Amino acid sequence: MFIISLTYKVTIENVEQHIPEHNSFLQKYYDSGLFIASGRKEPRTGGIIICNAPSRNEVEQIITEDPFHIHQVADYDITEFIPTKYNENFKIFIED
Repeated sequence: MFIISLTYKVTIENVEQHIPEHNSFLQKYYDSGLFIASGRKEPRTGGIIICNAPSRNEVEQIITEDPFHIHQVADYDITEFIPTKYNENFKIFIED
């Protein structure tokens, strides 16, 4: 599982121009089952995506499709983690 942390590198006005495309990108990966949760940081300096991809390479490939990446709106930091404690409702996302 991965945490993708986005940090905006342009003004919020510039970010907002790309939100509809970014939301379509997010929906594609929610529909595929790879994205678990996402949202903006507070304060609004970027966002977070929780992703259940099989490898870091796949996460890196997915990021290249994000309009925020294509238009150089955000920088990305990827953190891999292995859930060892979790709420039972979250279990469906954990690969045994």
